[in-house]
Amino acid sequence: MSSLDRRQFIASAAAVSAAPLVSRVPLFGADAPSNKLNLAVIGIGGRGSANLGGVAGQNIVALCDVDDERAGKAYASHPKAKKYYDFRKMFDEMEKEIDGVVISTPDHTHFHPAWWAMQRGKHVYLEKPLAHNIWEVRTLTKLAAEKKLATQLGAQRHTLSGLRAGVEIVKSGVLGKITEVHSWIGSSRGLPMPTDKKDPPPATLKWDLWLGPVADRAYTKDLCPYNWRFWWDFGTGEAGNWGCHILDIPFWALDLKYPTRVSGQGPEPDALRTPKEMHTQFEFPANDKRGAVTLHWYQGTPAIIKDKKLAAKGMNNLFIGTEGMLLCGFDKTILLPAEKAKDFKVPQTLVKSPGFYNEWFEAIKGGKAATCNFDYSGPMAEVVLLGNIAYRVKGAFDWNAETMKATGNPNVEKHLRDEYRKGWEVG
Repeated sequence: MSSLDRRQFIASAAAVSAAPLVSRVPLFGADAPSNKLNLAVIGIGGRGSANLGGVAGQNIVALCDVDDERAGKAYASHPKAKKYYDFRKMFDEMEKEIDGVVISTPDHTHFHPAWWAMQRGKHVYLEKPLAHNIWEVRTLTKLAAEKKLATQLGAQRHTLSGLRAGVEIVKSGVLGKITEVHSWIGSSRGLPMPTDKKDPPPATLKWDLWLGPVADRAYTKDLCPYNWRFWWDFGTGEAGNWGCHILDIPFWALDLKYPTRVSGQGPEPDALRTPKEMHTQFEFPANDKRGAVTLHWYQGTPAIIKDKKLAAKGMNNLFIGTEGMLLCGFDKTILLPAEKAKDFKVPQTLVKSPGFYNEWFEAIKGGKAATCNFDYSGPMAEVVLLGNIAYRVKGAFDWNAETMKATGNPNVEKHLRDEYRKGWEVG
């Protein structure tokens, strides 16, 4: 792939006007072939298999994966779809046929296929945490808005009734003024064993395409197909794995956007591998709906849960307000103190979702934006990545979201954007 410098980007952007929303005249009901979208799916093993199942009712016109073995079941279930290893070739050959793209690749290869698709006016469903670094997330968020594209981040728990009940309780005002939130994933995964093994790549795997924009290195099965998640060059650790699911609750409930100060602490950071535990903190300024809020993110259960003698099983958020607390997770809520919950009925003000994938389909066809579109989920993904940076630089910094500049810690800058290997550069 030739370098995509700024001049090429401007030329290609000028050549591709904002794509019109798909508007087919429905025949014989909503599921008629004339009313279905033509979708390409990039990454169809692992999580990609589940996403393919979620959109399988549409016209799957292309499947793209770098591993024939992991993609085998998907290929067998969609024999009419054209098969590709390289998404760039797919777009070269099928650009006019594709309405939208579903991307479920490892974190380090989220950005390039999404950027490639969006430049061409294609709507995008993209797995969390949206991209691998702050610059990539912001670039995709801005591009979606500029081209008026329908987007959805794969935070599919957004539709769960238990999660939505927690949001409703916070929004009801029963907790008074919310001053802080503690959010966590009770996991100790990270710091995989160091390896210098050089295994021969499986014959079914296009290793160079799997690496994508990351510097060339030897294949090892200790890295691929899954443990990439715990290496900084490829993944974003458990924060990236779970943050956009768990932080979805406070972001939605409190209308959070961008923090103005970030700090991080934990065990000594490893230059190559993600940690087994961490604690990061974000200061959000007041807005017209609430006062200032401090958000804490933990890998590991926070000490405040033990201090307050709370039952954390199945929970991942603790809201602390001037009139009470809410302990909640994806499927249950506990309003505290107990007497406050006696006569309290959870409001039902949120609009029922037609289904997480259906939200995206309807947005493509001209309906309202999907609930986890990039305007909403982009800032949330950036917070996840900012927390990782704060942990890695072992300290605090002030954050200007508008300029994407940090002050107070000179080590932040190098983590905001990745350096791509030759042939994968972007302007």
